[in-house]
Amino acid sequence: MIPKKNKKIDRDKQMSEEKKSLNKMNEGDSISGSLVVERMELKISSTNKYFIDIDLRGATAKLNGKVWDNAQAIYNKIKDSKVVTIKGVLTKYKDQFQIKVEKIEVYVGDEETFIEQTMPRSMHDLDEMKNEFYGFINSIKDPYLNKLLNEIFSSEDGSKFFKSPAGKSWHHAYLSGLLEHTLEIIKICDLMSSFHKEAKRDILLSGAMLHDFGKIIELSSEPGFDYTDTGKFVGHIVLAVLFVDRIIKEKLPDFPLPLKDQLFHIILSHQGKLEYASPIEPKTIEAIILYQADELSAKTNAYKQAIIKGKNDGNKWTRPLPLANNNSLYIPEDFEIQ
Repeated sequence: MIPKKNKKIDRDKQMSEEKKSLNKMNEGDSISGSLVVERMELKISSTNKYFIDIDLRGATAKLNGKVWDNAQAIYNKIKDSKVVTIKGVLTKYKDQFQIKVEKIEVYVGDEETFIEQTMPRSMHDLDEMKNEFYGFINSIKDPYLNKLLNEIFSSEDGSKFFKSPAGKSWHHAYLSGLLEHTLEIIKICDLMSSFHKEAKRDILLSGAMLHDFGKIIELSSEPGFDYTDTGKFVGHIVLAVLFVDRIIKEKLPDFPLPLKDQLFHIILSHQGKLEYASPIEPKTIEAIILYQADELSAKTNAYKQAIIKGKNDGNKWTRPLPLANNNSLYIPEDFEIQ
């Protein structure tokens, strides 16, 4: 799957120069321009002084900022803003870049258009990913599974899948990240089924396609990719099974029960362990393959994002990562985003 470079260049042309170079700035550089607000809070410092703690996102990076002067009055003016225009200086705090905001104002312009143009998204071409995904659906020979997948991914809810992020911040946390993550897992599972002929490819790949489908409900596709109330109460694993079960009852009443049980088991067990929020642990070879494929895709992407962030902050090593037993990862000098 090769991204179309020309489409990325076209999107870059819509962005201002300061947004394109945000991830290339150095400590002490002046920064000015409009940025998306992902989070904003009015807080009190240890010296009983009000300040604004704000997370800002440009086209290429996300940075925390602090507003120290006249914070209460400024907060009341901008608290409902989705986009703000700032001037400030790039500083470092605990090896991470931070903006010391000297001036911040309400954005003058169409916020929704600005947000759409600067939302983080997969580097891969969406149409190519969709075509590849539909190709895998068409390769499913079992008529029940094939029809189920076509019903789901041709629906309005299915179209949300192609736009959704796969996570809030940990892995594939960008638009169409869910599709990118799912394709990675499908390919890993497909490869493993070619090594181990005993594994049932159709049920394995179907489970791979549906395992995270509940994230279209669990996560918002708006800036910040926050968890929805339903997502917090129920979780994406159970939401996926409930969704697939409803489609089977409404559209495929003759769907074989043993096949449904195996499909649900793969979805329900894909996080591997009870302590990892899996309702049940893997009990089939297909479920074990999917669990390991999910781990490989998610963790590799998470590690890569940590390296990108560390490189953008000008560091040679990432911050200690809980995911890596609190080890720091080395950042090669020639590391480039592909």
